[in-house]
Amino acid sequence: MVYTLAASTLTVAAPLGCDGSSAEGAEPTAAGVGTPSDVLVTGEDEEMLVLEVTPANKVVVRLPRVEVGQGITTAVAMMIAEELDARLADVEIPLAEARNKGNQYTGGSSSVRSLYGPARELAATARAKLLTAAARRWHLSVGLLRTRDTMVVTPDGRTATFGSLTESAARIHHPALRAEPKPVSRHRVIGQPTNRIDARDIVTGAAKYAGDLSVAGAKPTVVARPPTLGGKVVSVDDRAARALPGVHAVVRIAGGVAVVADSFHHAFKARDALRIRWAPGPLAALSDAAIRSRLRAAVPPLGTPLLGTRQVTGEFEFAFVSHAPMEVLTAVADVRAGHAEIWFSSQTPTDARDTIASLVGLPASKVRVHVMRGGGSFGRRLNYDAAIEAAQISKAAHRPVKLMWTRNDDIRHGRMRPASHHRIRASHAGGRVVAFTHMMASVNESYGKGGPAAQGGATGRVTTAVSGARTSAVPGTSAAGPLPSDDGLYNFGRVSGDSGGVELAMPLGAWRSVDSGTMRTAEEIIVDEVAASLGEDPVAFRRTTLRSKAVKAVLDKVATAGDWGRTMPAGRAQGVAVHEEYDSCVACLVEIDTTDPKNTRVTKVVMAADVGTAVNPRGLEAQLMGTAVDGISTVLRAGLHIDRGAVREGSFADFHYARQRDAPLHFEAHIMPSRRDPGGAGELGVPAAAGAVANAYARATGTRPRRFPLTF
Repeated sequence: MVYTLAASTLTVAAPLGCDGSSAEGAEPTAAGVGTPSDVLVTGEDEEMLVLEVTPANKVVVRLPRVEVGQGITTAVAMMIAEELDARLADVEIPLAEARNKGNQYTGGSSSVRSLYGPARELAATARAKLLTAAARRWHLSVGLLRTRDTMVVTPDGRTATFGSLTESAARIHHPALRAEPKPVSRHRVIGQPTNRIDARDIVTGAAKYAGDLSVAGAKPTVVARPPTLGGKVVSVDDRAARALPGVHAVVRIAGGVAVVADSFHHAFKARDALRIRWAPGPLAALSDAAIRSRLRAAVPPLGTPLLGTRQVTGEFEFAFVSHAPMEVLTAVADVRAGHAEIWFSSQTPTDARDTIASLVGLPASKVRVHVMRGGGSFGRRLNYDAAIEAAQISKAAHRPVKLMWTRNDDIRHGRMRPASHHRIRASHAGGRVVAFTHMMASVNESYGKGGPAAQGGATGRVTTAVSGARTSAVPGTSAAGPLPSDDGLYNFGRVSGDSGGVELAMPLGAWRSVDSGTMRTAEEIIVDEVAASLGEDPVAFRRTTLRSKAVKAVLDKVATAGDWGRTMPAGRAQGVAVHEEYDSCVACLVEIDTTDPKNTRVTKVVMAADVGTAVNPRGLEAQLMGTAVDGISTVLRAGLHIDRGAVREGSFADFHYARQRDAPLHFEAHIMPSRRDPGGAGELGVPAAAGAVANAYARATGTRPRRFPLTF
């Protein structure tokens, strides 16, 4: 469905995540059927992906998603350039502000999948209108004209830029040719490895993040936070802090005490001068051992195994993990008596706007949210803790503020992947697995009657991803029971799973590859152990039990490219794992060196992915590389401890995420050719990478890893 918006320049829009027929009461016309884009729509672009051709010969698409390093602006620019035959340099993708309605959610590896159809239809419709406008200008048949390099070209070589045609094209409601996206066979931009359109701006510092903004009057702000999770201020003596130079305000908020000053230097000095007496948080008596014990007890029982079968079992523990995006959380807020403006990077800007409006006592229509690019997220910016605090501080201080969470703030008080415990049993008989059961329990966020709203987002769900089949359960309820025998990644007979939960008042959040990052890791370890118990090679065993031809193909690719089975010295080994999700699949092969127990290192990673049409293979390779580092980190070293209600780690000095010295010496990614529509890719590789690292470690050391990270 494509609409023409009433404007002086060519502006077309496609519904996004909604029923297009609801747009201003108009009756939509399907692109490519009859005459497309013959409906004139006035009003705002809510629920729409909007494309405008400007007189300056730029193609501008306001993107209702956030760029957090995943490359979505480049991917969408490529889609637009492909269908319009525009130069990539002429396509601009600014981020849309929070809208009153519509889908602005960035997550679930859904952005390319959700935008691929609408973006191409938009551009195809715009191209048809531009060609029609040019044909009328030159009195030529539209079939004689071609488009290239953001212009229309005649057979005799005359040219007209899109910008010179935009006003006349805006008046065309019945293009002279069908507007339909190109077939894959004609793609010249989509599918080509392409550098990011914002790469130069990023490396030169021209790209603007929330911390770079200079909003009039916005003063640097930091918060003194309690030593324990959920601790509260009992009393505060702020006299010394207020007496320091450059201090404008000291404000008590739910999360601590905020200081507003002329610079962050002044703000930090004043924060440290505060004398605060804290009440401990609700978890002050709780540490890792007790949490692990509760999780273990919350896992539903495996039940009785099938008669006449042999069992391979395993119990696995996964620690809490911080998102730790490279750009710390920053939000600028200007809350006035009748309206408010907020600037920050958000994956859920409409939810953030509504929550902030409620908390500061304004109608949502009076709160304007500017979506900024983010320096990494991995799920962290689904929540908007910093924006809520910034708005509350601005209101209390009666001035604009620029709030920065320090690295310590975010690791010790921010969102984290919940800890979980898994109990798995594979039953085999006659050389094959006839039943597979995966029971698990996860920490669930719970604040009692008050709920999590003040924490900046909804709590998570417990999801059971049993051998490839994903089933969900709201915390406190039961997930799926036995699954049909045709479900699952593997031919493992009767597949079943269930989940339990431990309710704790702590800030949890969706972490890259939600649930699958732990569940598939545990399952792939068991798959290796089943293969060993049957005397089979791990790759050969997977080949005979995987259901999907696509998954077998990516497995074969990494096995061949990675020289699976080659002889390796003692203390070194290969590991492999696969994953299927988001209409995509991936395999990962790693080589690991454990000869120095204190410095275990993954030396080689080979990945292969089938994601359907890979819009930008170079961007996909970067995504896979990032997921490999995530897998290496969370299996080997990166996690959070809870000590008497407090997070022990506070920076990259003790939260041991992989650094350059931990990165594989060799990395390669193989993108499988495909002509189907894109699947998801951003989170896809984490489970396979983590599983492969764990399996390689087991083979290199002769051990059975059960707790992750291994250093815990």
